Amino acid sequence: MFLIIGYVIILAASLGTYAIHGSLGALWVPAEYIAIFGLAVGGFVASNGVQMMKSVAGALPTVLKGGGYNKAAYVDLLAMLYEILAKVRKEGLMSIENDIESPEASPIFSKYPTLQADHHAMEFLTDYLRMMVGGNLNAFEIENLMDLEIETHHQEAHGPVHAVSKMADALPAFGIVVAVMGVVNVMGSVGEPPAVLGKMIGGALVGTFLGILISYGFVAPIASQLEQKVDAGSKIYQCMKAVLLASMNGYAPQVAVEFGRKVLFSTDRPGFKELEEEIKSRKK
Repeated sequence: MFLIIGYVIILAASLGTYAIHGSLGALWVPAEYIAIFGLAVGGFVASNGVQMMKSVAGALPTVLKGGGYNKAAYVDLLAMLYEILAKVRKEGLMSIENDIESPEASPIFSKYPTLQADHHAMEFLTDYLRMMVGGNLNAFEIENLMDLEIETHHQEAHGPVHAVSKMADALPAFGIVVAVMGVVNVMGSVGEPPAVLGKMIGGALVGTFLGILISYGFVAPIASQLEQKVDAGSKIYQCMKAVLLASMNGYAPQVAVEFGRKVLFSTDRPGFKELEEEIKSRKK
């Protein structure tokens, strides 16, 4: 939503102020638009493989959606983790074997459909719970493994961000290429009247204008939005990591979820009392 609002402001500030003292028709040079578009698409295809192009296509719709996790979702996450660890503490690790082998049929996980629908997060959680069930674990080694997995996920998720950012960086240069081609065309028409030459020069400069405007006004904000969503999306893994490691180190479920609560951003973090009361109400 804010992306669209930003686009409207950018167009109003650029084209709106220009229209006060100039003709918008002078900016309509179809050949320049086609050239800029073709160069941008060509550069993007040449710079990325098929898998990256699919990743970008899949990531672009997310810029118009809200964040994946908010305060309510994290309360659900911490409540779910508490319920799992409480069951382990009361009935033993083997009691959750069926839950982690068939999460879709688990009576615990089925209470939290939003989290259950997040395939990557559920896979992360069940994999490490499966390791806990499988035998004695060295918490330091598991922490290192978790860090590596989170970093790998983070790098993979940043792929579309880098691809879109590179395109934004290239667009001003493509605008210069189009402008230079227009100037070359002007130099070949030096015998034309000044009015004709002026129109041709103005058309050539539209290429530079388009390259810079599209780059910094339209493509760069998309890269920024994608990056913010990637950074926010990694927080759920850090939260689960903190809770599971605390449990491995022998902390009670009530304390373990407090470790997870502490790693959340302040805007999404429930208060201590708030989380405690929520967990108590769900136990009843």
